[in-house]
Amino acid sequence: MATLTIGNAALDSELQPRLDLVEERLRDAVAQSDKLADASSRHLVDAGGKRLRPMLVLLCAQLGDGSRPEVLDAAVVVELTHLATLYHDDVMDSAPTRRGAPSAHEVWGNSVAILTGDLLFARASTVVAGLGPAAVRIQAETFERLCIGQLHETVGPDDADDPVAFYLQVLADKTASLIATSARFGAMFGGAPRSMVEQVTRYGEFAGVAFQLADDVIDIRSDAATTGKTPGTDLREGVPTMPVLLLRRRVASPEATDEDRALLAAIDGDLSDDAALADVVARLAVHPVLDETAELARRWAYQAVGAIASLPEGDVKDALGAFAEALVARAA
Repeated sequence: MATLTIGNAALDSELQPRLDLVEERLRDAVAQSDKLADASSRHLVDAGGKRLRPMLVLLCAQLGDGSRPEVLDAAVVVELTHLATLYHDDVMDSAPTRRGAPSAHEVWGNSVAILTGDLLFARASTVVAGLGPAAVRIQAETFERLCIGQLHETVGPDDADDPVAFYLQVLADKTASLIATSARFGAMFGGAPRSMVEQVTRYGEFAGVAFQLADDVIDIRSDAATTGKTPGTDLREGVPTMPVLLLRRRVASPEATDEDRALLAAIDGDLSDDAALADVVARLAVHPVLDETAELARRWAYQAVGAIASLPEGDVKDALGAFAEALVARAA
């Protein structure tokens, strides 16, 4: 299972055993008495993943007492929530693979995949209930933002909206909200001072947007063996991503080239054929809008680091900085 580096071998060796405990608890949490529900619930857990949200919980808990048992429960909550969203996202995006394995809806159909996502949300709610009313409220608010982000992505911007700003808000809700809650839960249940909790929450908001912008680049420039997802799935389904939005902005400007216009026309054309999709992905991969998106991801990562400027100097602050950098270095 691949995880993102935090740039500190000693701290990583301290956190890894706790991450292993989270993994055990996660597998216990998805276990179901019903045979079908058990198989579908375990599907994505068994496929692995970076577990960046649990790692962020454990890391931020080091600002206080990272050994508190509530910290492990909080780490399980955020990963269960994340996994639940993946089941729903893959149905909505018609994604054929996830983490190198067939998506749940490809194995069991859309209805089972959606209901499995609901089951995991229910399990996350059960675990978070043990963390108290404040945690339940935060989880509910996060869940609301996740839904709003997906809703807005599905419906798209109004004519009066700036598409790029609209998309950044979608990323803040759909992706960054849960990453921010991961950082918040870690510091909160580690017993860190309120000021630190607020700082890492802001950090998570910025880092989450940076993470998804980097993913927009990776989804085009990496192959399926690296990402576990089929390149160009969003293009085929007409899901807007930052490179395409920047290309549309470029085509609408006087500086647009024939190459820009031809590429956008191909993106807006019929991409049901695998060869046509592969051709568009290859052309987009070398277009300047990919580098512009990567640079935008770096700017959001810098804002994340700036949000924790007042944290005490030390391993945790340094690791959070390295964590933010690692999120966007994947798109280099």
